[in-house]
Amino acid sequence: MASQTLSVPAKPRFQLTPRLRKLLPYITISTLGLVILLLFLAPLGYMSLTAFKTIVQVRDPHSQWLPASPINYTYQGVEYPLLLVPTEDGVQELALVRPGREESDYVDPQNPEAGIFTVVGRWRTFEPVYEFNPTTANFPTSWEQVNLGRLFRNTIIIATLGTIGTLLSSVLVAYGFARFRVPGISILFIILISTIILPRQVTLIPTYIFFRTIGWGGTWLPLIVPHFFANAYNVFLLRQYFRSIPRDLDEAATLDGATPWQVLWHVILPQSIPALIAVGLFHFFFAWNDFFEPLVYLQGREDLYTISIGMTQFNNIFNTQPGLAMAASMMAIALPLIMFFLAQRVFVQGIVVTGVEK
Repeated sequence: MASQTLSVPAKPRFQLTPRLRKLLPYITISTLGLVILLLFLAPLGYMSLTAFKTIVQVRDPHSQWLPASPINYTYQGVEYPLLLVPTEDGVQELALVRPGREESDYVDPQNPEAGIFTVVGRWRTFEPVYEFNPTTANFPTSWEQVNLGRLFRNTIIIATLGTIGTLLSSVLVAYGFARFRVPGISILFIILISTIILPRQVTLIPTYIFFRTIGWGGTWLPLIVPHFFANAYNVFLLRQYFRSIPRDLDEAATLDGATPWQVLWHVILPQSIPALIAVGLFHFFFAWNDFFEPLVYLQGREDLYTISIGMTQFNNIFNTQPGLAMAASMMAIALPLIMFFLAQRVFVQGIVVTGVEK
């Protein structure tokens, strides 16, 4: 009788557990998001590291990313560079005493009593030994060179006044569109929203001629006053947020004798703090980074320049010194970054408009 052999199927070496199988999509998405975030922040990281480099470190091809400087070893009162030298005992840190073409003389910093010895190999192909050596001298130097104090003052004044005007005008217009029933109000709102697609280049020349005619050229007024007449995007954001607030609160306040102004001040605005902060930050960041309009209206008035124009001039002059340029850029973005991180939760809450009743 022939014997029968049973073949047992081989078990897979690795098998996902049910719990891991459920977590796998979340892990994949989180990893992908982390990679995208790192790629997005890579220029910021390069700027931060370069800001702490000297001009010698920037031009050194071996220093790579970190602000590092080559290490020297003092032997018999003379400094010699440390190199990573391959020897029979492995790669060692040796001080180059007398360089040669095919062989050079070295001294071991770990055993200087052994004296000078010769190692075969071209010393130019050996990498130097570096130490982390950042410098903060770029920051005060760039602050004085670019006069950042004056630029900060000018930009803060323009951005703050413009933000106040934007909030006042946008709140009033959005309140009217959200709470008042006026014939044709939907058509007016559509016309207002359609201005979002209007390019700035279309209105640039007429507005420039107008402001020059009334004598506002070379002043901050063209950068501040127009924001007191609302903005379609901000009005849309606030209107949608106001509409999410139940009308029952308005009616209750009206029955108690509140006027429309009192309803706005005591009912609508206290519940719209996230949206107001979002609109305020949007405009503040826009005014802080705006380059084109200050360049057009403040041409020739260096005492009124904003930080965007000053930074451009500074980079053009000191483009051969990246450390100074990056240090100035870090100080220029410091205030918006601090404001964003302090108001991050409220900011995100304000721009997420939902239909859930509060």
